[in-house]
Amino acid sequence: MNYRLTLAYDGTDFEGWQRQREGRTVQAALEQALGRLAGGAAVRVAGAGRTDAGVHALGQVASFELTRRWEPPRLLRALNALLPEDVRALELSAVPSDFHARRSAISKHYRYTLDTQPVQSPLRRRYAAHAAGPLELRALRAAAAAFVGRRDFASLQSAGGSVKTTVRCVSRCDATLLDGTLSVDVEADGFLRKMVRSMVGGLLAVGHGTWSVEALHAALERRDRRGWPAPAEARGLTLLCVVYPPEARV
Repeated sequence: MNYRLTLAYDGTDFEGWQRQREGRTVQAALEQALGRLAGGAAVRVAGAGRTDAGVHALGQVASFELTRRWEPPRLLRALNALLPEDVRALELSAVPSDFHARRSAISKHYRYTLDTQPVQSPLRRRYAAHAAGPLELRALRAAAAAFVGRRDFASLQSAGGSVKTTVRCVSRCDATLLDGTLSVDVEADGFLRKMVRSMVGGLLAVGHGTWSVEALHAALERRDRRGWPAPAEARGLTLLCVVYPPEARV
């Protein structure tokens, strides 16, 4: 049976989603729990997005196969009994055999949260980045609009990615500033490694006045990562949801 799972996790203490030889990862934690439920058999899990170390998720989607048929509500309860406290299975359903969490997805929605208060509350330190100082909202929004559309985002790709093309289609990039909190919402058909964090790095350079919107446009066109500001830190980034075509919904 093929299953689709929606899960949330606090990425602070994980080395990212993807299983590694060393270090604690979300994929490994999930596969370990499923392996116990499968009687010790190896279970391989595919994730919709390979979130980096320190990145969170409220709507990550995973798919996996089990040889034994489980009723979804019972499997969901059993999973949560075995998963660590910083990972929770939210929804689970049986899906057609051709469903794949990553390949079947048509878009993903990330949100970056930045605290701009002079002193950050310790209660926000795990889920919001911090950069004190005023930001020019009009400039931020003009810069955000520059990312929308289908284009080559090579300037935003960090080292370590392995993709056939750096062309992506960004359908939404919105910046809102309210009560000392900057929120950047980005939706696209796919993302390069650290792409959203690099987008925020460029937005902050414009918002703080060290870059102009024209300079950001020019840096995008150069398609050279060396000419782009450093990515924003990981803790402010959350994968909110993954979108699938109607025929993939259950």
